[in-house]
Amino acid sequence: MSRILTGIQSSGRPHLGNILGAIKPAIDLAKDPANESFLFIADLHSLTTLKDGPTRREFTRAVAATWLAFGFDTVKNTFWRQSRVPEHTELAWLLNCFTPMPMLLNATSFKDKSEKAATVSAGLFTYPVLQAADILLYDAEIIPVGKDQRQHIEMTRDIASAVNHQYNADLFVLPEPRIDDRLMVIPGIDGQKMSKSYNNYIDIFLPANELYKVVKKIKSDSTPLDQPKNPDT
Repeated sequence: MSRILTGIQSSGRPHLGNILGAIKPAIDLAKDPANESFLFIADLHSLTTLKDGPTRREFTRAVAATWLAFGFDTVKNTFWRQSRVPEHTELAWLLNCFTPMPMLLNATSFKDKSEKAATVSAGLFTYPVLQAADILLYDAEIIPVGKDQRQHIEMTRDIASAVNHQYNADLFVLPEPRIDDRLMVIPGIDGQKMSKSYNNYIDIFLPANELYKVVKKIKSDSTPLDQPKNPDT
């Protein structure tokens, strides 16, 4: 039996990219009797971008409702809120002590977000270490991710290997990323990857009239119909 782990941030209301890129694929894997699935709401990670308590609680409930609405079986599998398990942050601190700064400085996600942020917190800088703790805490073997998250899984493996080497013991399982090439990156209304961080997402809980307004903002291709299109743009 393979142990699979998936987490989704509660930094915003669930959007179309979450559904197609993470939630539905994870639930499909969870339905396989050969898999043992661990799915969690990564509300600690959301603190890097969202500080307001009531809003964070609202978004956390919305994410939980989405998982359940799309058929996640909480009897067969495990479902929890990250902040309710203190071992996540306890392990993250221990892993911080084995993580070299150059590794974190080279994180693509940190470079991208820090260039666009007015201020950069230590939480954003050490984000991959908490993510590593999320994975290693549960001896997860398979991590379904998009191509943009491959580097974070590689960093998790490097951190786990450093600890195992230091103590000459297999303390941590080295997780493997599972990247489904059939899943495309869902573009947001501005053409970038759909993300809460970019505020370019389509909220699946929007009323019909508001949803119509958001869809109308989507950038469309101005290339004439009789001319070839560039699939990378």
